Amino acid sequence: MTVGNVLRPREKEEICRFVARETLSSRSRLDQRQSLHREGRLDRWNLTWEWMRGEFINTMRGAYTHKRDQSECLYSKAGQYYKDLDFSQVMNCQKKPAISDLPPEKKDDNVTGKLPYCCKNGTLLPPIMDPWKARSMFQLQVFKLPPDQNRTALYPPQHWKIDGVLNPQYKCGSPVRVDPSPFPDSSGLPAITYAIASWQVVCNITKPKAQASRCCVSFSAYYNNSAVPCNTCACGCNDIDTNTCNADCNPLLLPPDALLVPFENRTLKAKAWAKQNHMPIPKKLPCPDNCGVSINWHVNTDYRDGWTARLTVFNWRDFAFEDWFVAVDMGKAGPGYENVYSFNGTRVPPNNRTVMFQGFHGLNYLVGQVNGTNPLRDPAVPGKQQSVISFKKKNIHGLNIPGGDGFPTKLFFNGEECALPKHFPKKNSGHRSGFSVLVSVVFAMAVALPLMMD
Repeated sequence: MTVGNVLRPREKEEICRFVARETLSSRSRLDQRQSLHREGRLDRWNLTWEWMRGEFINTMRGAYTHKRDQSECLYSKAGQYYKDLDFSQVMNCQKKPAISDLPPEKKDDNVTGKLPYCCKNGTLLPPIMDPWKARSMFQLQVFKLPPDQNRTALYPPQHWKIDGVLNPQYKCGSPVRVDPSPFPDSSGLPAITYAIASWQVVCNITKPKAQASRCCVSFSAYYNNSAVPCNTCACGCNDIDTNTCNADCNPLLLPPDALLVPFENRTLKAKAWAKQNHMPIPKKLPCPDNCGVSINWHVNTDYRDGWTARLTVFNWRDFAFEDWFVAVDMGKAGPGYENVYSFNGTRVPPNNRTVMFQGFHGLNYLVGQVNGTNPLRDPAVPGKQQSVISFKKKNIHGLNIPGGDGFPTKLFFNGEECALPKHFPKKNSGHRSGFSVLVSVVFAMAVALPLMMD
């Protein structure tokens, strides 16, 4: 916990901080989390820990626990010791409470809100996107049990876990005692108040295991008629009957328009495409990718001084993503990033190989999947966002766009690393033009009819 008599300095990768501000027979604590990884993010975060010494949460501001059960308090050691306490008003007596952020409408609530950085419905963004949304804070009053009634008997909870919806997985370490956190003085004077004690919990992003991603990528290019779809079972096949599909074979190449419909509506298109292009069709077709979000990366053009790509994000879930972002590591082609036309684009230092894209202010909402015009006949329609991205080739030697330099080496959606295809589209002599069905084009034709006169 300490090195000699000196407290450890905070680590930059901090995502959780636990602070004791007041200590009596009960004590108030402040828990502050920060999403500091440049591509990290949490949506609708859920935080859990384990009390080790019988503590329980009396009141809470800025967040709530998923369960409130009076019986867990009354029949515990807490109920035996605090005999005169009205446990009907106690927030939570679980050994492992599950805690979530409050919705925005609770921000100014006199009882549960009015706390800095609270009440954002569990959204934590990277500071490069929004410094204010990079923090979340809540306060709780914790009651202690004997023999810890002494004011200096402070023990942070252990076994911390934090996760979100379609976010990267985090692995948290043990709480480490650090320098006391400063706070503005409650009197309103320009003074600083320090916490009695502070602990830091560092949670690092873990790389998803094979078939454990929650988003995937497909590749296509102007020089090849076929799209390389997401990998088979890219996001797992645990809920799929593998007697009806093959979880181990490569996905079938697709016509690009098949990427616009759900997997269950692609079978006929995939078979017809394979037959048309003289490709083998396995007896047992590949299983789906099972991903809630998929991204198509399409190489649009390739010319002497530069090249362009088109990024399309598909949301196959029934809920929307607010403040979404995509981070793309372009390898040696990354420093050539020039512009993006329907999103905001930001180079990520220090090497500028990664570019982060997000929707324009007020338009950064990726809607969920909806039914087709005729649900009995038409396939479901995913939420979609799309933009063209331009790159330069100046001062980048040996760049081979069709050879793989035109495709991401890594791609993240909302901080989650997405599964990439195993192959690139191949360039052949009989490629088509740069037109793509992923771009909606409306042709208007004006027909002049001669005036017929008697």
